[in-house]
Amino acid sequence: MELPRVEFAELSDVFQFLSKQSDGKPIVLVIDEYQYFKQSAPKNHVDSLMQIIIDRLPANFNVILCGSYVTVMKELLEEENPLFGRFTETIHLQTFDYYDSSLFWENAGAREKIERYAVLGGSPYVLESYDKKQTLEENIKKLILPETGLLRSYVENVILKEIQKNYDQRIFEVIGNGKKKYSELLTGLGESNNGLLDKQLKHLISMDEIQKVFPINKPNDKKKQFYVINDNLVRFYFTYVYDRKSLITKLGPDQYYNLFIEDSITEFISRRFEDMALQYFMRLIKNGTLKAVYDVGSYWYDDPKTRTNGEFDVVLKRKESYDIYECKYYTHLMKKKECDLEAKQIANVKGIEWGKIGFISLSGFEFETDEYVLLDGGKLFDI
Repeated sequence: MELPRVEFAELSDVFQFLSKQSDGKPIVLVIDEYQYFKQSAPKNHVDSLMQIIIDRLPANFNVILCGSYVTVMKELLEEENPLFGRFTETIHLQTFDYYDSSLFWENAGAREKIERYAVLGGSPYVLESYDKKQTLEENIKKLILPETGLLRSYVENVILKEIQKNYDQRIFEVIGNGKKKYSELLTGLGESNNGLLDKQLKHLISMDEIQKVFPINKPNDKKKQFYVINDNLVRFYFTYVYDRKSLITKLGPDQYYNLFIEDSITEFISRRFEDMALQYFMRLIKNGTLKAVYDVGSYWYDDPKTRTNGEFDVVLKRKESYDIYECKYYTHLMKKKECDLEAKQIANVKGIEWGKIGFISLSGFEFETDEYVLLDGGKLFDI
């Protein structure tokens, strides 16, 4: 239907007008980025107006409220909020995982798909901004490193906008490309344990900006709990850009990349490769291909006899045993003797019942065997 140019004195007038125009036919009104509307007035004022309007809407009228600030949108679900109890459905729309992200470039090879997801993450806007005619290096130099780079501006002016108002961004800087314990964050921030960091971390976790990870066999051991940055692009930004902006300006994107990124980006990507392997198994579990798996994650072991400890990054918990997979971000075909050496180290861990032992080698293997489960990088996209 064609709508004439109209003006409304009150918000409720908009809904009344649309209801009259619909002639009883179903009508859906979508209000995007609702948090800006909500924050334009005193606390809960806009929510109260929406409550009155929604309670008076005819049965053929549906309203969808969308917002990118997770904490603000979660406030609508709290009992003290005027809109509490008025939602028929709540959807927390997550970013794409490694597999859905790869559909943006289906014709690329497995290594290219993995590299791009490791740096860009799963935001559709970010993935669409990537120039498929250029290399990953060229895209980083063009989109992320320059002050006016499209994706750098996106991180600084969109993703971090809500964070910088209330939270210490140095938390992200300390975490960077790794896993950090609570004590390491305190040390890195130079703060005493006064509870402030704990509160900030809880809020950042609720915002999906940071994730607390722990081994599946030690979920309540605080010494084995770590914090990681959720979004790959944000992780890349705080690893290479955040505290080096002036240096990038002085050297320029080309020289800065050559000196400070080129030699370490493989290590950066390899850590994300382990995350993708976990996502792969979670997909198989959810779609029913992989059955009788009670949990998936990392596994921490301590062997007092040999005085060794460590972590297996990809482990499937069965009823009475664990399947373990070692991830190798290799450029060469993995050799049988390399697998045997890894398997021997696994066998040396006492007190654990192991089931299958597998290897995920990006470049594949130079041998075939029934002794181990062998998965190459391409297998991660064969779902």
